[in-house]
Amino acid sequence: MLACSGECRASGTLSRVATRLVRDEYRADCTATLCLPLFLAGDEDERSFAREFPTITIDGCAKRCALIATEKHSGPVADSMVVEELTQVPPTLSRREPHGEALELARRLAEEIARRVDRVLANTTRHKEADQ
Repeated sequence: MLACSGECRASGTLSRVATRLVRDEYRADCTATLCLPLFLAGDEDERSFAREFPTITIDGCAKRCALIATEKHSGPVADSMVVEELTQVPPTLSRREPHGEALELARRLAEEIARRVDRVLANTTRHKEADQ
């Protein structure tokens, strides 16, 4: 998974927190996260990981920085999502560490990411079985 690194909007923070929840709690046994700043700086380990493994981008806003960077430097993604297209982000939401309503919103987003992870993994497994 490759999440937004934007700090200017609460949706960027939500994308990162939701992605960490998936990696640490919801799908800890089958997911990894990539670092968008390293990826953009040219880190070949980050870019080759995204080429080798199905990648889901989780962008905060319609700029889609994670998606655009991944497609440019590593190829097509397995799935992508934009927080602001999936949910209404209250303008009063903190851009810092979410708590209360923001944490609940991050958990709902994490559940959606986890569903997408399951779909991607199911499709990947089917493709591997068909190739054998």
